[in-house]
Amino acid sequence: MNKNTHSTKKDSAVIEIEMKKRLESLLDILHFEVKDFTGRHLNHELHNGGFHLEAIIVSNNFEDESLVSRHKIVYEAMGELMKHEIHALSMKTLTEIEWKEM
Repeated sequence: MNKNTHSTKKDSAVIEIEMKKRLESLLDILHFEVKDFTGRHLNHELHNGGFHLEAIIVSNNFEDESLVSRHKIVYEAMGELMKHEIHALSMKTLTEIEWKEM
């Protein structure tokens, strides 16, 4: 993806598939969804072409983990995507019970 172009739904789908694949390598994923808010940030002074994403990640592997630990697990899974393809990632990391209580 050229960093100077607007993201498209196709680009969003590709990054979502890659994110899920990476998460599934570390976690038993019960639910995963991503919303792309890149279009809202195109004129943002820090915008450098990467995606601005919001994710809901549900896994019982998060049980007994702090919020910081949960996020570290997700960032570990994302690896170099966080340096290039993903500019910002907001996430909700939930266990199955927490998700059902939402």
